[in-house]
Amino acid sequence: MSVHFEERSGVVPCPTSWGSWYQTMEEVFIEVNVPQGTSGKEVKCTLGSRQVELHVKGKEIFKTLKGRLYDSTVSDESTWTLEDKVLIRIVLMKTNRAAGNCWPSLLEGEYCADAWVQDQMQRKLTLERFHRENPGFDFSGAEISGNFAGGGPDFSSLQK
Repeated sequence: MSVHFEERSGVVPCPTSWGSWYQTMEEVFIEVNVPQGTSGKEVKCTLGSRQVELHVKGKEIFKTLKGRLYDSTVSDESTWTLEDKVLIRIVLMKTNRAAGNCWPSLLEGEYCADAWVQDQMQRKLTLERFHRENPGFDFSGAEISGNFAGGGPDFSSLQK
């Protein structure tokens, strides 16, 4: 079995003050750094189709991530985990799973990707699309240029 596309091509993270977020065609990942030793009892996470709310109470800090997501998600397919008592990973399943659906920000008007990161995210989603359309090809070291914004060119009208 071949290695999953994401594992070979890496991710394009958008750094924030609390951690980072990144995306694939299907999912949005949120990674929140929390104080060493945080327990699951100290985490309150609510995931809806258009909102996320995270509260973490540590020994010295209280973090809040709250707001309306940039686009809709499938709330009953979203999850969160606490890893090694130092990292909360939230996985949101996108409703629109097209390569052209590259979120420019995590929340509406907050945690925006800068122009370079946004460009790299869109390139990655376009490569992911090409990989899905051509499963026998290895795109892990591929570079993309030209018309990749909005998911790349549309070849659906071409005959096979």
